[in-house]
Amino acid sequence: MSNKDFYMRHFLFAALASLILVPTAQAADLSATVLTADKPIANGFFGLSVGISGTTAIIAGANTDKSVYLFDTITGKQTGKLTNKEITANDSYGIPVGISGTIAIVGASGNDHGAAYLFDTTTGKQTVKLTPTDSVKGDGFGLSVSISGTTAIVGAPLSANGAAYLFDATTGRQTAKLTAVDPNNGGTLGFFGGEVRISGTTAIIMSGDAIYLFDTVTGKQTAKLTGKDTAKDDLFGSSVSISGTSAVVGGVEKKHGVAYLYDTITGKQVAKVTAETSSVPDSLSSKVTISGTTVAITTFGPTTQNGAVYLFDTLSGEQVGTFTDIDALKDGAYGGSVAMSGSTVLIGAKNSNTNSLVKSGAVYLYHRQ
Repeated sequence: MSNKDFYMRHFLFAALASLILVPTAQAADLSATVLTADKPIANGFFGLSVGISGTTAIIAGANTDKSVYLFDTITGKQTGKLTNKEITANDSYGIPVGISGTIAIVGASGNDHGAAYLFDTTTGKQTVKLTPTDSVKGDGFGLSVSISGTTAIVGAPLSANGAAYLFDATTGRQTAKLTAVDPNNGGTLGFFGGEVRISGTTAIIMSGDAIYLFDTVTGKQTAKLTGKDTAKDDLFGSSVSISGTSAVVGGVEKKHGVAYLYDTITGKQVAKVTAETSSVPDSLSSKVTISGTTVAITTFGPTTQNGAVYLFDTLSGEQVGTFTDIDALKDGAYGGSVAMSGSTVLIGAKNSNTNSLVKSGAVYLYHRQ
């Protein structure tokens, strides 16, 4: 199996990695605003990737007329569309997206040697194109992206040992190339940079069965996170998120979801949440995100099961909310993507049939009380 094939297999499993939680203090589902592309198309997969910052949401699909969409999360109205004249149908434009303040980042790993683009969300104009100084075709640059303030990070997991690059989002200047201190772990099977997230001056980077933390100011590795009592096939780290000094890492254990919570200052694991439930047989975890002291975890099982998203408090460990697919589309991939900012939650359902268009996709917008 080639490195690229292995990575894509791991990437698909990453779309099924998070946490399954048994309710302890379950809140009722809230009504959702359904967001769709202004011109939905069949097999558009709108909602494949989502992000949120403040009251602005960013949403993309696999084939949504090579555009990325902006929405106002208060009104639910589309406010802009991020387009790029360089982009062709095979550039994977928007499969990863991120947003911080008024800066959006859009990955395009299939664009020549790979690229990421920065946009001003107030104008919809592209401001910078990010490319690494040591660009090599096939490195997968742009397969993962994230941004916090004026620091952007872009993964290139298909390079020799995998890498992630830091950029100044204002100038587009590359400020560092991040690699694992123990590159053998992030080597041919590790895919260091397969998933990246950043919060403040801390970056979290996926690599095989380990997760790395870096200081984005110095470019130095500060910790290597490993899960206690993990097994080889647990897919530890197939989903990661970070907020302030808390990081959450998703995985799969015996076909049940697990999530590990870490203190990014000490690098110590502070909690592990595991839930075995018979209500969703053989379920796998999907995506995980954290905002403040709340973690959102998406889960879905076989195609005979509906997806769900669970919220829990990281301080008490108690479940504080649940969202389920209001359209009850059993293969809609509800929960295939998730983003959260404060009390606002975005949940993607890329296989949803909008306006009777097969797999045109939709995103559900919730406001928690």
